Amino acid sequence: MRRDVFQAIADPTRREIINLIAHNTLNLNAIAENFDMSRPAISQHIKVLTECGLVEVTQQGRDRYCNIQFQKLAEVSKWVEQYRTFWTSKLDALETHLSKDTKSK
Repeated sequence: MRRDVFQAIADPTRREIINLIAHNTLNLNAIAENFDMSRPAISQHIKVLTECGLVEVTQQGRDRYCNIQFQKLAEVSKWVEQYRTFWTSKLDALETHLSKDTKSK
């Protein structure tokens, strides 16, 4: 099943996993040590992140290492940017309106 990148970032545990491996490639045990949940639960989160294309898991000996795939986050950034632009223009218009209102008093 191919999942959407927004499904991945919707969960706080998955966001924290992304945060952890954004700075260092970690194996599954090292990731699991950061959470108060079972290793199989962490594996399920990793599976969702992999299905979304945000994480690539590579085998090195007996360990499986997780690497972040930042290019998929560009999709999220692009989506957020359209709303940032919208709200910036709305807030600028409000500031202009309030500034005119204050000057007229």
